[in-house]
Formats: sequence, C-alpha cells, structure tokens
Amino acid sequence: MEFKDYYQILGVEKTASADDIRKAYRKLARKYHPDVSKEPDAAKRMSEINEANTVLSDPEKRAAYDALGSQYAHAGGGDFRPPPNWDAGFEFSGAPGGGGGDFSDFFEQLFGRAAHARAAGARAGRAHSQPLRGEDHHAKIELDLEDAIQGAERAISLRAPRLDAQGHVVTESHTLTVKIPKGVVEGQQIRLAGRGGPGFNGGPNGDLFLEVHFRAHPRWRVQGRDLYATLPLAPWEAALGAQVEVPTPTGRVELTVPAGWRKGRKLRVKGQGIPARTANDTPGDLYYELELTLPPTDHPRARELFETMARELRYDPREGM
Repeated sequence: MEFKDYYQILGVEKTASADDIRKAYRKLARKYHPDVSKEPDAAKRMSEINEANTVLSDPEKRAAYDALGSQYAHAGGGDFRPPPNWDAGFEFSGAPGGGGGDFSDFFEQLFGRAAHARAAGARAGRAHSQPLRGEDHHAKIELDLEDAIQGAERAISLRAPRLDAQGHVVTESHTLTVKIPKGVVEGQQIRLAGRGGPGFNGGPNGDLFLEVHFRAHPRWRVQGRDLYATLPLAPWEAALGAQVEVPTPTGRVELTVPAGWRKGRKLRVKGQGIPARTANDTPGDLYYELELTLPPTDHPRARELFETMARELRYDPREGM
C-alpha cells in the first residue's frame, strides 16, 4: 500500500496552521470540484483533496498522522504497512465506529475506527439550552499479558491533540490510573465513567473507553483467551514419549508427551490461559505445540550415534515420493 502525503496533496508545509490548510483546501476545491472543473481527473483529485483535508483539518487525526509519518520517513519509505497499534495512546473524540465514506484504503487502514466519530452531533448540541451529555472519547492502549491474567492497576499516558492560538496542532499528555480487570482480552474495552468530553449547559461528562491490546510476549501467543507456546522435543522424547516440566502463567507443571510424535500435534493444559472475566466467560487454555529438534553433531559420540541409526534403521523419510 502506498503512503499518502496529505501535505503534498494540499500543497502546504508540515508546519502549516489550521488557517493555511483551510485556505489551501478552498483554493483546490474551486479548481477541481467536478461541478465546475474541466480538468480530466477532477473527480479523482477532489476525492484526494477531501481526504487530505479530512485528516489535516482535524487536530486529533493530524497529530496521529504526523506521528505515523515520522516513523515512515525514518524507515526509508517503500511499501507502506502501518505498525501494529500505531495509534495506541492517542485519545480521540467520539465513540469508535466502522468505516464508510469515499476514502482510500490508506485512510481506512489508519482511521477506520476513529474517522467517523460523533463530533458533529455534539457540536450541534451546543446551540441548545438544555443540559447535554458530553462526547464519549476512546483510545487504544497496550498492556502486558500478565496484567490481563492477574489484574493490575496501571498508570496509562494518553495524548490529546488540540489547536494553539496560532492554529498549530499541539499535543498534551495526561496520565490516568486505570484498574485493569482480571480476564480482559484483546479488543475489549475498559470504561472510565465521566472521563470523556465535558458536558454542555451543566450536563454530565462523557465516558472514556480504552480498547485493550497486548504487547508482544516473549513466550506466549494469544488467541482469544487461549495461549500458545512451542514445546521443543528431542528425537527420543518425540519417539518414545516423556514427562517434561513446562512453564505456565501460574507456575511450572509436568506434562505427559505421548509416544509417536506427529507434525501439528499440540498438548493442552486446561485452564491456564486468560481467566474468565465474568460468570458467563470460560477460562482459556494453554496449548503447547510440539516441535522436533535435533541435537548438535559437533561431538564425536553424537555423530557416531547418528551414523549408527542411518546404517541400521534403514529409514527412508522420502518413501513414496
């Protein structure tokens, strides 16, 4: 996927103010709007211009895009793939929503969840005199897997962009103390009541929803509530079976490896995944995927044993090919 340079599309510098962006957009819209333009690619250009303006005129999206763009430039360009959870830590107005609208794949890949926040409804509400509830906000956060297994209390830093007096985007950081519930899984949300946007005319504040994602773990892979890991086996353990000691999130246990290894086999340790969060949840399991490994042959005795097997077993792994 190609990285889109929204500043280049609008013909402005990265230091452009909100007023500069507004003027550039209006100028280009007068030139390329399909209703008035005679340019052959007017519709396509107008779509690109609208998309660039959607991002650069919104302080939240612009700040996130700038942070991603600096990472992309540092990586030296080429085919663009956004890093996992690239927008973690950015606080967006409105509740997360799906995609929609005439936007490119690049835009939807980045802002599909934040692009269609309900800001317009909240802005319209300011004109009324009755108390109105503030907007909900949302943010993506990264946690260690252990926090979900054990529960924890963590200080979470979020970045909330805004415009300064000169119309430039500045990012303010704030830190929240968040209780991580035991048993939360990837994609679930933690609701912080009253920590969203301020209410209007005496109305209550909105809520802040934190969408949970896990940092890569050195040992476990996560699928829902289940955990996966690789269990290396020596050839004799795989062939004859063995009792091996393995780690789990709550301590070490002894696992029985049946005789007769086969590719793709895995062993289950029941209940050693991510625990249930509510009474309606089922605790996850831990799965060990068996992997055959070979001992090194840099010792004379090891080579002698392999040579004996090659000579006496008459085993042909390619029989039938």
